Amino acid sequence: MADLRSFAATVRAGSITRAAAALRVSQPAVSQRIQRLEQTAGERILIRDPQGARLTPAGETLLAYAERMLALHDEARSSIAGPHSTPSGRRTIGLLEDLAITTFPAALADFAVLHPRVDLEVIVGSAAPLRKLADRGRLDLAFGGPSVMPEASVRWQRQVPLTWACAPVFDLLADPLPLVLFSLPCQWRQPVLDALSRHGRRWRIAFQSTSVHAVQAAIAAGIGVGALLVGNVPAGAVRPAEQQGLPLLPMVDIAISRRAGTDTDQALNSLERLLRRAATTDTPVSP
Repeated sequence: MADLRSFAATVRAGSITRAAAALRVSQPAVSQRIQRLEQTAGERILIRDPQGARLTPAGETLLAYAERMLALHDEARSSIAGPHSTPSGRRTIGLLEDLAITTFPAALADFAVLHPRVDLEVIVGSAAPLRKLADRGRLDLAFGGPSVMPEASVRWQRQVPLTWACAPVFDLLADPLPLVLFSLPCQWRQPVLDALSRHGRRWRIAFQSTSVHAVQAAIAAGIGVGALLVGNVPAGAVRPAEQQGLPLLPMVDIAISRRAGTDTDQALNSLERLLRRAATTDTPVSP
């Protein structure tokens, strides 16, 4: 199981060095475990080069089994040990507010059923303040941008689209275009402004806030047009078509990161799986 765990961690981290840091073992130990798997399988499962580690076709097949086996192993160990050894205590989660109102609630409900003895502390904020908490060791898991935790901590990452949203009666031909934006240091703000500038649209910031609820309210009230995750478009607002004078918005990165040394934490493993499942369901994938 240690060999499989090292293999899965290397795939998630993108390199043996980062996997070793996440597992809190030496780099040679991770290399030896992967070599042992390759000897047993009789196939090369990872291609290692200066850019990192990537899966071979045999590695892709093995990874699907490895993740299922690791999950089953942790579940079996928990069941055999009895209720008194089930995860308990506090876990602290850092959460980007945009994701807190769409993806997280359903995952939280499922997690509470699976781990009733675990107390979750959820800190909602933007990437910069969450990163400060992570650097001080305050966060066990972060769900947001890939910069919330160090690069080696990223376990899952994907690109999701932003969409324009405005009130039905909003004038999209206004010049300059009134915008509703998240306040700095929002990392998605500048790419939106750059897209407008490349499209030749003049703009002005009519409203800005650090709160997703305030941004949604301003959009619904017709103060301006904004860029949101698809699942965050407020009730009563519309998503204008591209031919209405607005550029295609950039894709943005979301990621799940974990504090080093938590790979065997059953509660965090469950939460990560639930968040990944919820994110896959709630946010469209990149084309």
